[in-house]
Formats: sequence, structure tokens, C-alpha cells
Amino acid sequence: MNRWSCCLLIFLLVVLGACSGTKTPLVVKQFKLLDQQADSVDDPMIRGEKQRRLYGAVSMAERRARLGAYYTILWNAPVDKSGGEVEVLFEYQQGATASLVKRLVKRFPARETSGSVEFAVIGKEYLKDGRVLAWKATLNRGGRVLATRKSHLWQEPARHAPAGVTS
Repeated sequence: MNRWSCCLLIFLLVVLGACSGTKTPLVVKQFKLLDQQADSVDDPMIRGEKQRRLYGAVSMAERRARLGAYYTILWNAPVDKSGGEVEVLFEYQQGATASLVKRLVKRFPARETSGSVEFAVIGKEYLKDGRVLAWKATLNRGGRVLATRKSHLWQEPARHAPAGVTS
């Protein structure tokens, strides 16, 4: 092999090696549906997502019930020694609920190693309690935390000391 062929081969091996990294254990994709008009956006990707969310909603009341925030969570939890079922926990706070933390949970069998789940804060809950201000997604396997992602505004709830304990 000549010198250029060797350099090209090494370059390709480095590039392919860089592409074969480990999967991210937790990815959160969010979409906010704020108006009922599917064609009010110039960006074709956003317009397509809005049309997908509004598909089948015929009346304005049905369209209004789909307004809100959608969170798609992609997870990767390889099986380890502990085994145990996979749990994706989504915690969030809304504008009208002050510091109340709401929780949504989806569980998967122990044999599952990756997948996706969607959590939606829409309809009456969104219209009454307001928009989602902060959120946190946690991936657990067998009761052990594997990964966490959170919004910039998320703050862990304050832990109160037991009665009679002073610091």
C-alpha cells in the first residue's frame, strides 16, 4: 500500500470509531402545541409535528383539548446484574400550582433494554394549571437511578427536617 492509502484507511477507522460511541441513556425531546392552527408555521418540521398532534381533532373543542406540552423520552438501560424492571419517572411543576410537583411514571419489563415513552400535559390539566415551568426525567432500573435529565429551571424540592429536629 502506498502512503496515501494508509493515511486514508487510518482516517476512516478513526471516523468510524468515533461514530460507534455508547448510546445516551436518556434523551428528552419536548414539543409545545400552543395554538390550534396547523398551518400557521413556516418551518415544515414544526408544521408536520403540529399536524400529527392535531390529527383526528375535528372540532375546535377537540383541538383545544390537545393544546399543551408533549415530552418524548428515549431511554437506554442495558441489563445489569441487579436486573429489575425499568422505570421512567417524569416530574414537573406548572405555573398555577406553585411548588406542587406532579409525577408521571411508566414501567417496562426487566427484559427491555431501550425504548421510548411519551408524557403529555394537555387538555384540562394544561388549561387549568398552566404551562410546564420546570421538569425532570429519571431513568431507573431495579430501583437504582441510571440517568437524569432536567430543565434549567428545575429545583429539587426542599426536604423538611423531622419534627423536633433542629439544625
